Amino acid sequence: MYKKIKFITVAIYHRLLSKNKLAKLLGVKFGENCGFMTRGWGSEPYLIEMGHSVYTSSGVNFVTHDGSVYVIRHLYPEYKNVDIMGRIKIGNNVFIGMNATILPGSIVGDNVIIGASSVVKGTLKSNSVYAGIPIKYICSLDEFIEKKKDSFDYTGDFNPQEKKAYFLNKFKIDKGE
Repeated sequence: MYKKIKFITVAIYHRLLSKNKLAKLLGVKFGENCGFMTRGWGSEPYLIEMGHSVYTSSGVNFVTHDGSVYVIRHLYPEYKNVDIMGRIKIGNNVFIGMNATILPGSIVGDNVIIGASSVVKGTLKSNSVYAGIPIKYICSLDEFIEKKKDSFDYTGDFNPQEKKAYFLNKFKIDKGE
């Protein structure tokens, strides 16, 4: 069983690594210790820049253009070649939750948590937690820690087998053995 878990863990690591390689190949600029579970780099990935220790969950989309000009192009000949683009800048130590969308021109500071399914537009200040559609400031990181610290499980250095045993015990789940 441990070999199977180890194989799955290695497979996930390589999948994550390959997504980092894809991002770099597409022109996304990013620092060290980043992990990307997203494939949604948009049509201008070279306009995306991220710092160190940025992690994106699955389903995250980066949008660097405003597609609404499609309608304008077809109505007005003088605008048939217009585009509206915007850079996306993400700071250091940022977590972007599952299915979040980062819109053109967004700037995210350092030490930011972005909640799942959020739509990010504008500037998000450092040391903060944001969530929602549209995105809203929720609290500071210190307030977040204070709210969540009773739920913390110190399992970050557990191997998969130890982590499974810990959570099966914590939630009183029958191992089914």
